[in-house]
Amino acid sequence: MPAPEPAPARTPARPRVLFLCVHNAGRSQMAAAFLRHLAGEAVEVRSAGSAPAEAVNPVAVAAMAEAGIDISRAHPRALTPEDVRAADLVVTMGCGDTCPVLPGTAYRDWALDDPAGQELPAVRRVRDEVGRRVRELAEELGVPPADLP
Repeated sequence: MPAPEPAPARTPARPRVLFLCVHNAGRSQMAAAFLRHLAGEAVEVRSAGSAPAEAVNPVAVAAMAEAGIDISRAHPRALTPEDVRAADLVVTMGCGDTCPVLPGTAYRDWALDDPAGQELPAVRRVRDEVGRRVRELAEELGVPPADLP
């Protein structure tokens, strides 16, 4: 008799995903925007930073506009312990030890180049890699397949 398959991981009816990076001005903003675009109301999406910038990186705004997603009205915001407690999944992007780790919360670290101070061609590469990873994440969360711009 074959061994039973493990039970699938419990996925909340509306998963809550938190994207974190240091300044909440590039990578985490792009990831949050891509997931909102793909998932709509099916996933609760937040982003924050351990040391938020004053504004979203204008080159990241331009790169996302090329992909048909407007993040020009987004604002970096500080990470709070409540953000982490409320999340089912925390995706970190370069914040290392400054991002809190709480028991019972799933974590992933995406090693991505920081778009801060980069020219548009480099930020496009970061955008495309973020988009690829978000598509994979959306699939894992059970979001119906959709194309990103």
